[in-house]
Amino acid sequence: MLTAARLGAAALAGALLAGAAAAPALADPSPDASVSGSPSGSASGSASAPPATPGVPAGLYGKGDPQYDGVWRQSLALIALHQERVEPADAAVQWLLDQQCEDGGWPSYRVEGVACTPAAEDSNATSMAVQALTVLGNHQQQVTRGTDWLRAKQTVDGTWAYNPGAPGDANSTALAVNALLAAGLDPAATSVPGGQSAYAGLASFQLGCWSPAEQRGAFVYQPVSGAPAAPNTLAAAQALLASAGGHLPVTTSDRKDTAPKALTCPDTPGDGPVAHADSAEADAAWLAGRLAAGGHRLMLDTPGAAATADFNSTAWAVLGLVATGHPAEAASAADWLAGNGYAWAAQGKSGTDPSATATLVLTARAAKLDPYNFGGANLVQLLADSGPKPKVGPVGGDPQATRAPGSAITEPDENSGFSAGWLIAVGLLVGIGAGILLSLNRRRNNAAAASATSGDAPTGGASTGGASSDEKPEQDR
Repeated sequence: MLTAARLGAAALAGALLAGAAAAPALADPSPDASVSGSPSGSASGSASAPPATPGVPAGLYGKGDPQYDGVWRQSLALIALHQERVEPADAAVQWLLDQQCEDGGWPSYRVEGVACTPAAEDSNATSMAVQALTVLGNHQQQVTRGTDWLRAKQTVDGTWAYNPGAPGDANSTALAVNALLAAGLDPAATSVPGGQSAYAGLASFQLGCWSPAEQRGAFVYQPVSGAPAAPNTLAAAQALLASAGGHLPVTTSDRKDTAPKALTCPDTPGDGPVAHADSAEADAAWLAGRLAAGGHRLMLDTPGAAATADFNSTAWAVLGLVATGHPAEAASAADWLAGNGYAWAAQGKSGTDPSATATLVLTARAAKLDPYNFGGANLVQLLADSGPKPKVGPVGGDPQATRAPGSAITEPDENSGFSAGWLIAVGLLVGIGAGILLSLNRRRNNAAAASATSGDAPTGGASTGGASSDEKPEQDR
């Protein structure tokens, strides 16, 4: 519904637009004048991606350079669309299958016909591809080869690196745990001979009782020898889903009546790892605190980067909080994404970003919001339009809603679909109405003035001077 804040915003927009609409109303517009409400500034404009750039395969979602994220974005798109009962084109699935290397791993991307380079195979891409093919079904052989590759690349400390041979990191380890869980494997029993389990490896990145109180429960990306540990928001957000025993898509309906439980520490804390049973709650408590402090979103904390809103971390935090049974703590962040996420998803330099759009689709559904009307945008249609035409397309929402940006005034406790498009429409209606009324009033005044002048002039007399401004025809002023 329209709350007081939204009514005020609509009224303000109407007042501002009234002045803009009133001026043209005083003159007859040219026959070909038009006003476009599309983001591109043309009536046929769309926020979807531009034509495919050279080198981008026809079966791939998105038109940007796939060098670093081809498999990742394809997998996320397939997971999100499958959840929405969209049946992808065979070419989209086949492209992902063809990217798999003979040893079972996936690279970030490889050009068709080019052999795999084992050192360039990517645990993140492999983990996401395993989840996608598990969701799609009928690809067990490829899934097994993928999980076998992951198990072979696990390090003795239980962690995974982005590329084989590099030091392990929290994000890659968490994603590998997601893939194992999706494939029905137990991360607690997954380890190389003589090594730590996957859960133990994940725990090695979590800040425990030995850390400052405000950092406890968070995750670091990688420990740095000789440097104080620094929490990393994306690491903490992605680790939460893994710590909770979850994977994509998040479909849990569990709900806890209490807030996430912060890590309980003795007066003299030791330096041991956080127990797996306490890991997810401790991480959830830390993330919930950061969301509350950051205005319902997480902030980018990359060293040297500006402190801007981090959409990706915020979305993963929502997924993790829902998976841990804390949807109430995720609700405000999900609403913030609904109000502000459109530009992240749809207005990149290459048009629609399928990774971002798919992440928002998954986030919306996990948070019990509508991805067909997420802040006014039809994310499902937007995602489907970014790739090959699906065999079965989206079944809900307005197909044209991909052209309207999401609202920046979505309130933290609701997602009613009131978008900037509606705000602009209301403002235009108010402005046009005011302009018409003003124009009619001016015409009536002119007619009255002309009548009065005619009555006072001598009969048959002719004007000896030029007509005043008010006596000139309106279109000539």
